[in-house]
Amino acid sequence: GSTMAGSRALLVGCAALSCIIGLSIRGIPVGLNEVVIWTGRFILLLAFLTIIISLVSPWITSVNVQKDICTVPQEEKERQQKLLREKQQEQLSKQVHSHVENVLKPREELKLRKKIETLGKSQLWTLSQGCRLGEAEESVNICSDSDDGTESANNEAVRKRKLPEQVTKPLPKNELPKPTKVITLPEEPVEGGNGVITIALRCPSGRVFKRRFYTSCSSLVLLDWMMKLGYHPVIYTICSTFPRCQLEFKSSSSLEDIGILKDIVLNVEEKTT
Repeated sequence: GSTMAGSRALLVGCAALSCIIGLSIRGIPVGLNEVVIWTGRFILLLAFLTIIISLVSPWITSVNVQKDICTVPQEEKERQQKLLREKQQEQLSKQVHSHVENVLKPREELKLRKKIETLGKSQLWTLSQGCRLGEAEESVNICSDSDDGTESANNEAVRKRKLPEQVTKPLPKNELPKPTKVITLPEEPVEGGNGVITIALRCPSGRVFKRRFYTSCSSLVLLDWMMKLGYHPVIYTICSTFPRCQLEFKSSSSLEDIGILKDIVLNVEEKTT
C-alpha cells in the first residue's frame, strides 16, 4: 500500500515537471498560478485513473481465475471423481463386512445353537431306557401283593391291560448305530453344456454362493448343498425370490420337475413353523 502510494506521488511529480519543462521549451511563460493549476489537473486525472483501475482490476482478476478453472482438463475431473467413488465404495464395503462378521454372523450362530439345543431337549425322551406298558405299576403291585398273598383289583386290571408280547418286546440293545450321512454333491458340470443351469443361494448372512447343476439332478441336492454351507434343513428352507414361495423337495423329483429350468437365484430362509 505504501509502495503504491509512493509510486503514484512520484508519477504525479514527474508528470508535472515534464509539463513545466515542455511549456518552458516552447517559450510559453509559466507562472506560479499556472503551475499550480496544471499540477491540480494532473492530480485529478491521476486520481480518476486510480479509481477506474481499482474498480476494473478485481473483475479482470476474477475472469482470469475462471479461465484458469475452466482450463482444468475434463479427464482430470473424471479421474478425481472416479477415485472418490472408489474410496467411498471401499469404505462402504468395509463397513458391510464388519457388520456381517461382528453382528449378523454371531447372531445367526447363536440362534442356530439355541434351536439345536431346544430340538435336542425336546427329543431327550427317545434316549431314555423306558419300560413296557404297566410294567412299573406291576412291579410295585407285585411287592404289595407278596405281603398279603392275594391279587388285588388293581393288579388284575394291570394284568388285563397288558399288551401282547410281540408289541412289548424290547428292541435288542446291541444294535449298531446308524452311519452318519456324508454329504456328497454331484460333480459340477461345464458351463454352457446341455441342460446345465447356474443356481445362486442367497444366505441369511448376506453372502451369495453359486454352483452349476444339471436340470436332471434330484431336487434334494439343493438341501444337501444348503446343509453343506452350514444351514440345517430342520431350521432353514429354500424359497424362490419372486413370487416368494417355499420349494417342495422330493427324492423322486428333479430340478426340472420343481420348475427350475434356467439360471435362478434362491433364498435360504428360516422356517416360520
